Amino acid sequence: MENLDKFIEGMPKAELHVHVEGTLEPELKFKLAKRNNLDLPYASVEEMRAAYNFDDLPSFLKMYYEGMGVLLVEQDFYDLTYAYLEKARSQNVVYAEIFFDPQAHTTRGISYDTVISGIHRAQMEAQEKLGIKTQLIMCFLRDMTPDSAMEALEQSLPYKDWIIGVGLDSDERNNPPIKFAQVFERARAENYLLTMHCDVDQQNSTTHIWQTLNDIGVDRIDHGVNALEDAALCDEIKNRKLALTVCPISNGYVTDSMKTTEIKAMLEKDIRVTVNSDDPAYFPGYMNENLIATQREAELTRAQVIQLTINAFEGSWLPTADKTAFLQKLDTYVA
Repeated sequence: MENLDKFIEGMPKAELHVHVEGTLEPELKFKLAKRNNLDLPYASVEEMRAAYNFDDLPSFLKMYYEGMGVLLVEQDFYDLTYAYLEKARSQNVVYAEIFFDPQAHTTRGISYDTVISGIHRAQMEAQEKLGIKTQLIMCFLRDMTPDSAMEALEQSLPYKDWIIGVGLDSDERNNPPIKFAQVFERARAENYLLTMHCDVDQQNSTTHIWQTLNDIGVDRIDHGVNALEDAALCDEIKNRKLALTVCPISNGYVTDSMKTTEIKAMLEKDIRVTVNSDDPAYFPGYMNENLIATQREAELTRAQVIQLTINAFEGSWLPTADKTAFLQKLDTYVA
């Protein structure tokens, strides 16, 4: 099999599924804790990494939300975001759509303005200094109430120019998409684009994916691997040209495999599947590592690797002219 590692590393890429809070590396966590006079329950970076021993979604989420406790002031959110953007750009990510979880901070007493202002300042500075373009997606926490989600939506409205869309993440168990139908209807009325997590191997996975299509009317699906269990569902996703943002390395931690065989199967069905990093500080691997792992395990061809990247640019929420420009950049690289 052709070794495509160097080719993947040099390719201009788009990332459509990364949680900015999930890019909080242990080294930065210690730095922010010291700056904010906080004690961490770990003596070292190594001890903290050793504690990242997840075997399902809830065990990961517990550590994930605990880790956010070091994020207190605008500069913390700036430092978090800029560190991710530097790392992404070093891997030739030229465009990223970044999730953030405002409720995880406002429920700790951090103002919405503090969170988004720090993130936005880093986005603008990284575009100018690093040449990486980004857009921001606000996620609602599905294990909180629809009223809480609606409050977060209303808090976002003064910042609409900074946010391209809304999503739904956190623990899916007993929290189906339909629970948030009114919130997403309001978000659509505010001209936000819509996506939702349909996490891998959850209870009622295909039912939840159908709900995102028929009851919510999403513009994209995050994860969504279990769609392969229903041929009609695959056909519907393909007909709507919806992108699926799959995260193989994180899959390998919270399920029984990275689901790379499923990624290959979706490519072969001409579904607009993409590969992304999810929470790369916790599931070790940014874009290059995820693409390389997928290519190796599924034995993808060079053409299939290129198609994953085309899918990401085409499935992005960029204006058509920007998509075209990035795809031309990819064509030039491939040639």
